[in-house]
Amino acid sequence: MSTLFSPLALGPLTLDNRIFIAPMCQYSAEDGQMQAWHDQHLGNLAQSGAGLLIFEASAVAPEGRITHGDVGLYDEACQQAMQGVVERIRRYSPMPLAVQIGHAGRKASCQKPWDGGAAIAPGNDNGWQVLAPSAIPFSEGGPLPEAMSGEQIRRTIADFVAAAQRAVEIGLDGIELHAAHGYLLHEFLSPLSNQRDDDYGGSLENRMRLTLEVFDAVRAAIPQHVMLGIRISATDWVEGGWDLEQSIELAKALDRRGCHYLHVSSGGLSAQQQIPVEPNYQVPHAEALKAQVKMPVIAVGLITEPQQAEDLLVNERADAIALARGILYDPRWPWHAAAALGDTVKAPPQYLRCQPHGLKSLLENQQD
Repeated sequence: MSTLFSPLALGPLTLDNRIFIAPMCQYSAEDGQMQAWHDQHLGNLAQSGAGLLIFEASAVAPEGRITHGDVGLYDEACQQAMQGVVERIRRYSPMPLAVQIGHAGRKASCQKPWDGGAAIAPGNDNGWQVLAPSAIPFSEGGPLPEAMSGEQIRRTIADFVAAAQRAVEIGLDGIELHAAHGYLLHEFLSPLSNQRDDDYGGSLENRMRLTLEVFDAVRAAIPQHVMLGIRISATDWVEGGWDLEQSIELAKALDRRGCHYLHVSSGGLSAQQQIPVEPNYQVPHAEALKAQVKMPVIAVGLITEPQQAEDLLVNERADAIALARGILYDPRWPWHAAAALGDTVKAPPQYLRCQPHGLKSLLENQQD
C-alpha cells in the first residue's frame, strides 16, 4: 500500500487516505444559504475517493462574508440549507465531511471574483462596513475598516462558537478554523494589519490571543467526537509581517491544546506579498512545522502529481496533502492517483463499470 492511500487519524476521526479536498469558496450562496449549485459541486467531489471533503469558508456573521455570495453558518436558515446538502450527499457517499468557519475581516464586502473582486464601500449595493484589528485598509485607497472594540471581539468569539455548534447539529464530522489568507484571525496575527495597543496587539502573545481564544471556546463548546483543526498562512511573504518563526510558536500553542491537525497555506494578507509560486512552494513551511508538533500537518499548494504527493509523505515532509484548484480541474484525481500508485479507492457502485481494463483492483464498492 502507498502512504498516500494509508489511513490517517485526526483526533477522533480516521480517514481512509491522506487526500484532503481543501475548502474552496463558490460565491454562489443567497443570504448565506447554500443553493442547488452546492449540491452539484459538493456531491461531485464527494464521489472523488478523497479521504476528507471540507466545505468552503462559511462566515460566522453576515459582515464576515467575503462577498454577498458567500456561504454562512450564522443563522438557522443557513444551517438548514447546509444540512439539506449534507443529507443529500450522505445518501450516496460515506466520505467524512467538515466545514471551514471564518470571518473575512477587512477583506469582506467585495464583488464576486468574476465581477472583478473589488472592495465595495459601505452604502453601495452588496457593500457593508468591514471590521479589522486596526483601521488599516487591505489595499491603498480601499475602504477603511473599523477597528474592533473589545465588545466586538467578544461577540466574534461567540459567533465562532455558535457557528461551530450549528455544524455539530448538522452532523458534520469536523470543523476547520480559518486563520489564513488575510482574513480576520490572520489579521490579528500579523503585525502588518494589527497595530493595536491593548491585549490583542503588540507582542506575539497578544497577537495570537484571539486565534487561541477562538480555538479554546470552540473546543469547549463541541463534543469530543468532532474533529477540530485549523488552517494558517505560515508567512505573509512580506518583510516585517507574519512569518514561519511566529507560526511555529502558534502551532506549538495549538498542539498543547489538542488541535487535531494543522493545514499549512501562506499569503493573502498584503498586496505587497512576493510569492515564489512553483510546485511544492509551501511544503517547506509544512515540513518545518511538522518537526515542531505532534498533530498531523497537511501540505497544500501546487501538489498536482500522484508520485509527487507520495514522495512528500514517504519523506515525512507532511502527513497529508490537500487539493483545491487541481481537483476542480480533475474531480477524479484520487482515482487516477490510485491507478498510478497501484492502490485502491472507494467508488459508488453506479461507477464501477468505468474501471479501465488492466486495473482490476482500482475501484472498490464504497458500500461493501
